[in-house]
Formats: sequence, structure tokens, C-alpha cells
Amino acid sequence: MSELHLKDALDTLKTTGVRITPQRHAILEYLIESMTHPTADEIYKALEGKFPNMSVATVYNNLRVFREAGLVKELTYGDAASRFDFVTNDHYHMICQCCGKIVDFHYPGLNEVEQFASHVTGYKVHSHRLEVYGTCQDCLENAGKQVL
Repeated sequence: MSELHLKDALDTLKTTGVRITPQRHAILEYLIESMTHPTADEIYKALEGKFPNMSVATVYNNLRVFREAGLVKELTYGDAASRFDFVTNDHYHMICQCCGKIVDFHYPGLNEVEQFASHVTGYKVHSHRLEVYGTCQDCLENAGKQVL
């Protein structure tokens, strides 16, 4: 399935006139395969062995190109580094407050919230974002081991 996503993403870039460089291809492939909502630094560190001449700026520039092409969403969290999500359809995030891991989940009913918010405030709603915070199973298990 990820190969189909990669082919579709590459086709999207080609139709918008974006040249497919080896670094661009690798960054996109990493985003699709990892599904971990990585930061630009995490992407850089994962690929620096394969592309020793690639800089962090190259990663940021390519992520900007992908965002502008509609291939990734940039998730900002205040002062923390932005994370990048290849899945651009409507979905929500469960975030571990201990380790920062982000997991996608789908819930169909929140379009009604947009309509209600628009009705109550008079705003034209463009999008919404839902984040649920908790502790992931790995952190819970690690905390349990530390108590023993």
C-alpha cells in the first residue's frame, strides 16, 4: 500500500512541476513508511547515512514543497518542533505526554462540531484539529517496571 501512496505522491509532485531528486524521493518515502509524525531533524538523522551531503535545510525545504503540494500536514505544538504527517485526510491524534509519540485515530462525528461552531459564532470554518493526550502503553509498562 505504501508503494501506491509513494507513486501517487510522486505523480502529484510531477504534475505541479516539481523535479524528483533522490533526496526528495527518500524524504517522501520515509514519511510514508514511518507514519510516526517525525520532525525535520528526525527525518534528517534517519537519512543522513544515505545522503551525507544533505543538510537539515534541505529537509525543511522539501517538507515545505510537500506541504504546498498538499502531500503533508505540518503539526505545530507551540514552541516544540513541528511534526509532519503524510496522512492529510481528516483524522485525529492521540499524543503521549511522556514520550511524545503520536498515533492517528479516526472518528466520524466531528463535522457536526464544525457546523455547530460556525452557526454559534458566525465564523466560516476552514478546518479543525483534535488532539487527545494520555500515556502510551509503552510508557505505562516502563513506569510499572520502575515501580517494582
